[in-house]
Amino acid sequence: MSSFKKNLYPALKEDIHQNNTDPSALISGTPRRCDNHWTSSWWEQFRVLLKRGLQERRHESFSGLRIFQVLSVSILSGLLWWHSDPSHVQDQVGLLFFFSIFWGFFPLFNAIFAFPLERPMLIKERSSGMYKLSSYYAARMVGDLPMELVLPTIFVTISYWMGGLNPSLVTFVLTLLIMLFNVLVSQGIGLALGAILMDVKQATSLASVTMLVFLLAGGYYIQQMPAFIAWLKYISFSHYCYKLLVGVQYSVNEVYECGQGLHCRVRDFPAIKCLELEDTMWGDVAALTVMLIGYRVVAYLALRMGQPH
Repeated sequence: MSSFKKNLYPALKEDIHQNNTDPSALISGTPRRCDNHWTSSWWEQFRVLLKRGLQERRHESFSGLRIFQVLSVSILSGLLWWHSDPSHVQDQVGLLFFFSIFWGFFPLFNAIFAFPLERPMLIKERSSGMYKLSSYYAARMVGDLPMELVLPTIFVTISYWMGGLNPSLVTFVLTLLIMLFNVLVSQGIGLALGAILMDVKQATSLASVTMLVFLLAGGYYIQQMPAFIAWLKYISFSHYCYKLLVGVQYSVNEVYECGQGLHCRVRDFPAIKCLELEDTMWGDVAALTVMLIGYRVVAYLALRMGQPH
C-alpha cells in the first residue's frame, strides 16, 4: 500500500485530473498514449529478481533426491571403472562418453520445466508492469549458474579420480571446465524447448527424441556414418563435448600397450582416430559457444513473442 501511494497514486491522480479537465480525450474514442514508465531501474529489477530466484530455487536444486541421484551415479560409475588400466583405451573413452551423455540428459530435462511452471506468475507480474522481460530472463540465467554447476563439479571430481583417468591436475581441470560448458549448453536446449512449446509433456517428448539423435551421432556408438546423414554430428553438442574430453585426456604422442611388448599411439586407436583429433580443438569450443548463446537467444525470443508487452 505504501509503495502504491508513493509510486503509482500521484501519477494516477494526475491522469484522472487531466481527463476531467480535457473530456475530449474520452469523447473522441481514441485511446490515450501510455508512456512506458517503470518505477524501478533495470538493475534494481534484476537484483530483486535474482535474490528471489536464488531463495526459491536453492531448495529445489539442492534437494535430497537430486543430491542422492548425482552421488549414487558418480560413485557407481567410479566403481564400475575403478582405476581402469591406461591400456584399456576403450573402457576409458567409454567413461568419457558417459560423462557427456549423463550431463547432457540431466540438465536438459530439468531446464524444460523452468518456463512452463513459471508462466502463470510471469504473465501476471508482467501484465501489472512489475519488471521488464529482459531483467527477468537475465536474473534467471545468472541465478542458475551457481546451482547448476555445483553438482556436476562434485560428480566429475568423484568419478574422475575413482575411474583412474589421467592423474594430471591440468587435465582434470580442463575436463571439469568442458563438462560445465556442456551442462550450460544442454540447459540452453531445455530452456529453448520449454519456452517454445510451454507444455511440459510435449517438450519432454521432443527433448527425448532430440537427445537420442545427439547421443547416436556423438561419435561413440557409430564411428563411420553414411555420408548423407553424417551432418547430424555437427549439430550434436555431445559430439563436440566428447571430442574435447578425449582430446584433453590423451596427448598427441601418448602411447599404450597394444600387445606383448608393443606400444601404439593412443590417437591411432580406432575409436579415437575417427574423431579426427589432429584438427584444432578451438573449432569445437567455438561450436559449443555458438550453441550456448544461440539456444538462450531462441529461448528469450520465444518468451518475448509469448508474453504481453
